[in-house]
Amino acid sequence: MGRPEFGGLGVTVRVMDVDPYTKAGTMIDDLAHRTLKVFATAATDNPHPYLSDAENDMFRAVHDAFGHAAIGRGFDRHGEEAAWLKHSGMYSRLARRALTTETRGQNCAMIFHHRYERFPEQKAALLPRAFSDPRTVRLAGLPSG
Repeated sequence: MGRPEFGGLGVTVRVMDVDPYTKAGTMIDDLAHRTLKVFATAATDNPHPYLSDAENDMFRAVHDAFGHAAIGRGFDRHGEEAAWLKHSGMYSRLARRALTTETRGQNCAMIFHHRYERFPEQKAALLPRAFSDPRTVRLAGLPSG
């Protein structure tokens, strides 16, 4: 467990060989007990081109905690978009572009290119700036104004 006084979250992250959560509520319950499970990068046979499996797993933990759990939204396309929006507020514009590729870009590729049949190949690129601008987001079920 990373100690909070040294920049850790004070949460034990457990890397799992199967996808551990189908609902955000279960993840939030685990976080209340200072545990978070993430689906192992190594189990997907889809390595990241720059990050080690362990670094990518920790990125997933941060995204799940500060994206999904922070807002209580799940893992469907609307939940992923809302989690990206929440998580993106933590970063500079340039870092937000990398986050956008890692989360929003992969989610879009999974939905529109792979039709939910598989997770897309990990990429190391920056999507155009317009895709990482949170001011352009309209979340489903929320007022657009």
